[in-house]
Amino acid sequence: MLERTGRWVATRPLLVVVVWALLVAAGAGAALGAFGNQGLFERLGSGQSSVPGEAQEGAELLQERDPSGRSVLLQLDGLGTAGPAAPQVQAALAAGAADLAAVDGVVEVAGPLAAAGPGAAALTSTDGTSALVSVALDPGLSGAAADRAAEEVEQRLHALADDVERASPGAQGRVGSVEALVDDVNAQVEEDLRTGEAVALPLSLLVMVVVFGGFLAAGVPVVGALVTIGGGLAALLGFSHVIDLDASVVNVVTVLGLGLCIDYGLLVVSRYREELRALAAAGHAASERAVRTRALEATLRTAGRTVVFSAVTIAVSLCGLLVFRADILRSMGLASFSVVVLALLVALTLVPALLALGGARLTRPGLAARLPGLRALARRTGDVAPEEGRFSALARRVQRRPWTVLLAVSAVLLVVASPVLSLQLRSDGVQLLPVGNPSREFFTDLEERFPAASSPAVTVVADAAPEQAQAYAAQVAALPGVASVDPPVAVGDLVSIGVRVDGDPLGTGARDLVGDLREQRPGFDTWVTGQAAGVVDFTTELVTRAPYAAALVVVATFVLLFLMTGAVLVPLKALAMNVLSLGASLGVVVWVFQDGNLAGPLGFTSTGGVETFVPPLALAFGFGLAMDYEVFLLARILEARQAGATTDVAVVVGLQRSGRIITSAALIIVLVFAGFAAGDLLAVKEVGLALAVAVAVDATLVRMLLVPAVMTLLGERNWWAPALLRRLHDRFGVSEGS
Repeated sequence: MLERTGRWVATRPLLVVVVWALLVAAGAGAALGAFGNQGLFERLGSGQSSVPGEAQEGAELLQERDPSGRSVLLQLDGLGTAGPAAPQVQAALAAGAADLAAVDGVVEVAGPLAAAGPGAAALTSTDGTSALVSVALDPGLSGAAADRAAEEVEQRLHALADDVERASPGAQGRVGSVEALVDDVNAQVEEDLRTGEAVALPLSLLVMVVVFGGFLAAGVPVVGALVTIGGGLAALLGFSHVIDLDASVVNVVTVLGLGLCIDYGLLVVSRYREELRALAAAGHAASERAVRTRALEATLRTAGRTVVFSAVTIAVSLCGLLVFRADILRSMGLASFSVVVLALLVALTLVPALLALGGARLTRPGLAARLPGLRALARRTGDVAPEEGRFSALARRVQRRPWTVLLAVSAVLLVVASPVLSLQLRSDGVQLLPVGNPSREFFTDLEERFPAASSPAVTVVADAAPEQAQAYAAQVAALPGVASVDPPVAVGDLVSIGVRVDGDPLGTGARDLVGDLREQRPGFDTWVTGQAAGVVDFTTELVTRAPYAAALVVVATFVLLFLMTGAVLVPLKALAMNVLSLGASLGVVVWVFQDGNLAGPLGFTSTGGVETFVPPLALAFGFGLAMDYEVFLLARILEARQAGATTDVAVVVGLQRSGRIITSAALIIVLVFAGFAAGDLLAVKEVGLALAVAVAVDATLVRMLLVPAVMTLLGERNWWAPALLRRLHDRFGVSEGS
């Protein structure tokens, strides 16, 4: 099938390119809102990571009985020693409240008015110099009607701020809302996406110019990557109509597609150039078109098959995310799956079509042949390796001391992975934005200066009478870690009790309090909810379902590698090594982001933990990418073994033939991930660093050292399989070459 695909593309390259161009232009245009539609970035959300459980059930019970619409807030700072009680400020607030109440869709205006009674104290800051005005919109408003009402309220709040500033010189007003926070997150996603592409694409092109010795061959994978980005945005737009997409999905999925497409493009272009040179060395006398067709057939039969195995393996690892019930993990899994398929199609159709159009020019000396510095570098790092070189020499050195290499590298990886033992998961909100962002500063100040008006860390929803709830609130106040308990509030037929904690609202103390409240139930039904409870439920979900996700990925990967190799120990070896490299990757993430190391150089402020969805996402993506390089290396080892080489010789030959491609591809994909880790959105920064470390470790310590060491120790036992499995492989297995 792959040979036929290569033959078909070779005879119709221009048609393939035109079809891809039209599809991507239409899809990317729709995703960016170029056709008057609602673009992808307008459809993204920024909600908390949540899973079905007690926290979500309690929140839904409250929402059902007291549905809340949008709210827009105004913070008034610098009101002087008299604060909002000053007569001139009271006059401005009263006039502003009346003006806001007249807006269609406004159901409540709350502010620190003297006439508002004791509740006004919650809208005055702890130091008495600031005031908070809250405007609630009708929950029935949605879509354009809600947008119009919110815009009108914002305008009048700005006018109120101007009035207060005139009445109290030195005062300042700031308007904020959850919707503005979401807009800021989406804007940061777009900015980080542009930053990542601006860093990753030029550096990737530069690396490939050195590898291929010219711009023409180097440009083919980059063009494929650009097409993947455009197609990926279109795919995400489609998914946004089916599932809720968190803003961070765009960057994470885009960086995966970008890295994979460059990876696959590098492999296909390199093999195509190798086949062209082989045909030229053999003195093939056919027409250029026939040579081009034969080269593409051979390329897709070999490198194309490797790409298919790699893509299927990565897709399988991403399917592990679908085992979890968290919406953000499922949306990441589905969206990433679609981008992997897109990268595969680009590698098997568009890249070969571009190669066919390039023809023999792809093997001619390019820039590297004309610049002495690049010429020498290209000879050492080019895509076509000599029969003997640095990688074969490295493999032989490892084979002389396999136990030493195995123990030393394993010890290093275990030490690097050790911080994982202290991993703390968090589900931060505004802290994901960089310090200095207006929305982050607004909500941080709101929580610090108006604690009574902010949401408590833990909320208990109780099906109880008022007197029962009052007695229970007194019991809760005596629990360890409780700073204060809000008075019970009737919400329909239920009661809501806000519990405020000492210290970090997402820290260990808050989560321990959630456990205590769930263990020490009163004589009536309660639901413990809130942000801290959500983190507890999410962590429980990960711990409970992770074994099933791991089992799915391990079994499927074992089957795929068995079909490729016909062996049992080779897949088991690959799985064990992936555990080491992924553990080291997560260890670095914990050491950096949770412990705050390198916060200055990387430009972030530690929140004391790692975002809840980052570990499963990094493990799923990292596992797939690690298997990517495992497939690249195994394909060449199998090729040599099928040609009659012993295992030791096949390892040397395989590493020499694939080493340059693996290291070049890994360097490029590390640059891609590092480019996105340079962005400001904390969750994407964490994923970017995790994957950059995973790829770097896997392509160096694992593929170059551990694999040769373990395969040397196993010898011919690498290829052992029970008789039944051997017969299955003879019937259903797939090999690298024909």
